[in-house]
Amino acid sequence: MMAVLEVPINVFGQRNNFSFSSSRRPPNYACGIRKARSFVLVSATSQSPVQSVEENTSIVSQKFAFPIMVNSCTGKMGKSVIEAAMNAGLDPLPVSFSCEEDSGKIIEVGGKDFELYGPKEREDALAKVFNENPGLIVVDYTVPMAVNDNADLYCKLGVPFVMGTTGGDRERLYKTVKDSNNYAVISPQMGKQVVAFLAAMEYMATQFPGAFSGYSMQVLESHQASKLDISGTAKAVISCFQKLGVSFDLDQVQQIRDPDQQIELVGVPEEYLSGHAFHMYHLTSPDETVSFEFQHNVCGRSIYAEGSIDAAFFLAKKVRSRAEKRLYNMIDVLQEGNMR
Repeated sequence: MMAVLEVPINVFGQRNNFSFSSSRRPPNYACGIRKARSFVLVSATSQSPVQSVEENTSIVSQKFAFPIMVNSCTGKMGKSVIEAAMNAGLDPLPVSFSCEEDSGKIIEVGGKDFELYGPKEREDALAKVFNENPGLIVVDYTVPMAVNDNADLYCKLGVPFVMGTTGGDRERLYKTVKDSNNYAVISPQMGKQVVAFLAAMEYMATQFPGAFSGYSMQVLESHQASKLDISGTAKAVISCFQKLGVSFDLDQVQQIRDPDQQIELVGVPEEYLSGHAFHMYHLTSPDETVSFEFQHNVCGRSIYAEGSIDAAFFLAKKVRSRAEKRLYNMIDVLQEGNMR
């Protein structure tokens, strides 16, 4: 992940001709850092070293094991979460929610077979799993249209859950959890370093409201073609800039889903077209003499999967301690130092 703050050194008398819609290809910060010229570059990189069996055992002994169920294991994120859980020393339960067409099928993930349950069977299946596995934590990476129905079910049965799926009616989602007094971690972003960046943005918005009043903004976000909605991370960052005084509507976000444009315009490495998250925010002063650029790029899904498992460990601890607070986000996880 990389955050970029771009400030022209000689801002007076210069006109900014930056445009996301132009044919100019933005620098690929994921692959390297361009030479300093007229900007200040602040970067943060996250790498996940391969962990040995001994290290995995240590993680579980330090944070305790617990039963975990991942919905949906047929999706790329679900598969990544299962693999991250195994790498952390956990043993995911061999069941998972899926679409009606796949109900009853058995699929293999990480060398383990998982039985799939469609919408009609999911309540009975989850109730049985929860009854047989006290302390169960569910991690949800399904689809936006299933967010609220799944959350309703988790709360109805009292199953603690980590909601990694974006979209759905978020107000209804939070209300469902609060009304049921169920334990949950809900966040539009599970990547640890990205969450830290969002926290910094929120702090700036709270402490310096209106600091960017009058500035115009362009936002470009690029994700794999299968992602249908606007990035939840982009929405969160935009919300911060709105608090800072920038007038911007979500329908102004440039969503890039075409692979050719992602390679040529955005600079996404070809091997990550099926799994990436590139975000660029460019702000310009009213007289166009000052510009700021923020950029954070993620290739692959490991950063989200690992963050989701951190959240699951965190939530399991809260459930076992019978914490008074029930609804959490990834900032809570970060602040408690539960990051591996």
